[in-house]
Amino acid sequence: MHTIEKIGGTSMSDYCSVRDNIILNNDNGPYGRVFVVSAYGGVTDQLLENKKTGEPGIYALFAGGMSGDNWLQRFEKLSQELQGINLQLFGEGELLHEANSFLQARLEDAKKCLLDLQSLCQHGHFSLDSHLHTVREMLASIGEAHSAWNTSRLLQRDGVNACFVDLTGWRANNHISLDERINLAFKEIDVNKQLPIVTGYAHSEDGLMSSFNRGYSEMTFSRLAVLTDACEAVIHKEFHLSSADPRLVGEANAVPIGRTNYDVADQLANLGMEAIHPKAAKGLRQNNIPLRVKNTFEPEHTGTLITSEYVSDSPCVEIIAGCKGVYALEVFDQDMAGNVQRYDIAILEIIQRFNAQIVSKDINANTITHYLSTNLKTVERIIAAIKKAFSEADINQQTVAIVSVIGSDMQIPGILAKSVQAVASANINVLSIHQAMRQVDMQFIVNESDYDAAVKSLHASLVEIHDHGLAICIAS
Repeated sequence: MHTIEKIGGTSMSDYCSVRDNIILNNDNGPYGRVFVVSAYGGVTDQLLENKKTGEPGIYALFAGGMSGDNWLQRFEKLSQELQGINLQLFGEGELLHEANSFLQARLEDAKKCLLDLQSLCQHGHFSLDSHLHTVREMLASIGEAHSAWNTSRLLQRDGVNACFVDLTGWRANNHISLDERINLAFKEIDVNKQLPIVTGYAHSEDGLMSSFNRGYSEMTFSRLAVLTDACEAVIHKEFHLSSADPRLVGEANAVPIGRTNYDVADQLANLGMEAIHPKAAKGLRQNNIPLRVKNTFEPEHTGTLITSEYVSDSPCVEIIAGCKGVYALEVFDQDMAGNVQRYDIAILEIIQRFNAQIVSKDINANTITHYLSTNLKTVERIIAAIKKAFSEADINQQTVAIVSVIGSDMQIPGILAKSVQAVASANINVLSIHQAMRQVDMQFIVNESDYDAAVKSLHASLVEIHDHGLAICIAS
């Protein structure tokens, strides 16, 4: 009976808290557990691109400027920063030399590959685009290999029988499936006597990033739990899964969620507040493996337990969540009436071509509006493609925010009216409202400037305890 546990990047950047609050803070000792680790906070952003702002990292600079050396300058800068992390963790001495040797071997291999590819693709017979997927995977793997090697070596120094499990396939001679790679790596490991520290990135013949992009470490985590028949999967983050962002509604008003289900987790993931990637959660759900989300910096708290079957004892609102920086892309065409399906299919194909995430969608007789989580450059490319396909259409885009009311069971008479009243009482103009028949979430599209006020007002009305009792319910 073992657990598979994942440690997020912000937590990984604080080794002492990881060691004392997660690994050693366990009644049964450090063993009987497997840890999948992310890169240190911000490292993958520098290797690929900033996940929130879209600022280019090494990959984006390399992909977008074959004739320049901006990527190489960024590469050298990152190398110095990673060595700085090593110095902070190991101090001067032999261990620092070992850590830097491992790191530099990976970095030099990657840099040589990129230089060779850059030279090769300057000839007309070779296309860079056909290699970019491999480049992205190679660069991503460096961050997790760095943090996993360091953590295993630091734990060994501190008396724990930890072992570094490298799933990156670095210099591998053959391409195998993810399941095969995991089974091969764990063939000789006894989790009752060893503490495996596993790279969040795992190389596979299909490529994890093509399906999961930056959620690849969660898929590694999920498949490990399924293949090894774990009794529980645990994710350690730097925050509790709470009824709302404490920074917005106040520490005293935000309630840590004790229980919820995978359906709610999917709604959060759709808003970019991932407890776990929906496709990674699928394996856990199908194999009845519960998922627990814990706060690294409050180790005594039991965290949030997510299961398939959980439904709140009585209908209630559990979480008020949302996201800013969403692009509302509206396509109006008088000819759409009576022919919506043709427009819908074509627009979806264009959005998919540019890998933009659809958070929500409106549709009526002659207008289709998609709410996209992406960057402005991608939106502009999508608009150009839609104009090419439908030259008579009027296309508008604006930046909005989405605030979502979420619960495992929200079949409460009058909840929509109560929610609308809460938003209206804060003098907020609602641009659009969505409530599906499944009644696990309700979305309000508002101006970005109204986001904070909308979250506060909805949380106060639907979740918080007032002097006269419960507004609706507190999830427990």
